[in-house]
Amino acid sequence: MSKPYKDFRPQWMEEAAPDDSYRSIFRWGNPNFTKYPNEHLYKAIKKVFHMSDDDFKQYDGNIGLDKVSFDVPKKVVTSEDIEFFKSLVGADFVRDDDYARLSVAYGKTMYDLLRLRKKIIENIPDVVIYPDNSTQIEKIVEYVNEHKIPLYVYGGGSSVTRGVECIKGGVSLDMRLRFNKVIEFNEVDQTITVEAGMSGPKLEELLNNAQKYFGAKRAYTCGHFPQSFEYSSVGGWVVTRGAGQNSTYYGKIEDIVMGQKYATPIGIIITSHYPREATGPSLNQIMMGSEGAFGVLTEVTLRVFRYMPKNRRRFSYMFKNWEVAMVAAREMMQKECGVASVFRLSDAEETEEMMMLYGVDHGPVNAALSKLGYLPNKKCLFLGFTDGELGYSKNVAKNIRRIARKYHAFNMTGVVTKAWEKGRFNDPYLRDTMQDFGIMTDTLECSVNWSNMAKVHDEVRAYCHSRKDTIVLTHMSHVYPQGANLYFIFIAKMNEIDDFKQYHSGILDAIQKSGAAISHHHGVGKMFGPWLEGYLGKLEYGTFKVLKHYFDPNNVMNPGGTLGLDLEEKDKRFLKEENH
Repeated sequence: MSKPYKDFRPQWMEEAAPDDSYRSIFRWGNPNFTKYPNEHLYKAIKKVFHMSDDDFKQYDGNIGLDKVSFDVPKKVVTSEDIEFFKSLVGADFVRDDDYARLSVAYGKTMYDLLRLRKKIIENIPDVVIYPDNSTQIEKIVEYVNEHKIPLYVYGGGSSVTRGVECIKGGVSLDMRLRFNKVIEFNEVDQTITVEAGMSGPKLEELLNNAQKYFGAKRAYTCGHFPQSFEYSSVGGWVVTRGAGQNSTYYGKIEDIVMGQKYATPIGIIITSHYPREATGPSLNQIMMGSEGAFGVLTEVTLRVFRYMPKNRRRFSYMFKNWEVAMVAAREMMQKECGVASVFRLSDAEETEEMMMLYGVDHGPVNAALSKLGYLPNKKCLFLGFTDGELGYSKNVAKNIRRIARKYHAFNMTGVVTKAWEKGRFNDPYLRDTMQDFGIMTDTLECSVNWSNMAKVHDEVRAYCHSRKDTIVLTHMSHVYPQGANLYFIFIAKMNEIDDFKQYHSGILDAIQKSGAAISHHHGVGKMFGPWLEGYLGKLEYGTFKVLKHYFDPNNVMNPGGTLGLDLEEKDKRFLKEENH
């Protein structure tokens, strides 16, 4: 909760949404938690978007408090099909009411949220099934393949790529309710095997208390903490090739996964569980990132790590500009003295926004920085922390400090990082409260090498700013010796779906034209699908088509454009003739 206002305070929507309402579906996370801008940030927002207090005296459009109700007939599922599903999983775990169908239809990109606010009901499943075990899912996959019924999967619902959308109706498997159990904990191998619906918080709670739950010798951590951590699932992490905020040390999900089990139309696929092997192309890597297009991920074996929070060393530094900060960050990653766990560098525009968010932009710290030559709209905030064995953690922090000093960075101490940690998972709540007044927030991210980072940063931001009065925040938060991701957050006065689609597509075009990978960890889904073949190249993309045909010859697994697999040529975007 933000601090009280001294002047005019907008009527931020703080009450929990009714359980059966549209808002209960589109709002982020905990229904009893609200986050809104502090007063200084609110005043800055008004200035950027040429708004006044009067604009915040009434909501801009429907805020979704009314009951979910619509009349959309089933596309393919029959009453006989529903009876079969009930006999398999139990009558209470098969639903076709309006709320259940809509609750699994959309993810969390602004395109989804705008449609829900405007009560645009499309691409919903005919029926929702809540499976309890892998055997049930295997029988469901066998049945839908035989009867040519489309099948989709809903994990945590945090997709920002339209990954869960049921374009062709059919069945959606909601994994949250029952499919979230531990299969095996192996302390000797330091692994855990779980059902794909396991949530991030539940997994971490089990591992942190491994001595209690599994009789382990010590506590462990999953090492994977995406922004959506509180409301995402292990299966979602895997099928989208996700990344957590601590990925610089622990790795992306493809570095953490040891083995997988899938229910596919051609049968059960079980991958290897060894740390490394030379037995042809890696089936583990082939299946990761498949986004439900090859089959349903049922079980996952993950590496786990020793939980040693007392060894953590926090740091934050202010660099004088982005150019110097990029050079320093590259040296930190290429020095071969170990790497930080969280490694986050904000550009100048994001730094100014963060200073306002933390309420320090008008305080003594900011004044002191200005006197020392760390100027507004130039300075860049770098923050993070180290993990691991105590000596290792200290050594990494020490070398980061040495390099920061070499490039004349101002030591902001670990206090700033602690403030960031408090809000690291609840920033998404801000966009709900601001969207009530017509201010849209969304994100896109990409992967770059150090050698083209500046070019991508400049060109993508130039397009983003081509839309007048738009805030564009950029940071790197997943970093490697050879490059990093760039994460763009754009905030605009925008409440029309077509405006969003045009702007979002233009940013994706700019990312691809600049030479970056179109996604570092969000995945592809149906929203990015049109760009994938153009990014990879026709011959390279052809391997995906072959795999799809092998695993799912009847195209019943997440059809409708996921990974661009069943798009018409006219719907694809080819921006480069050659991608090599």
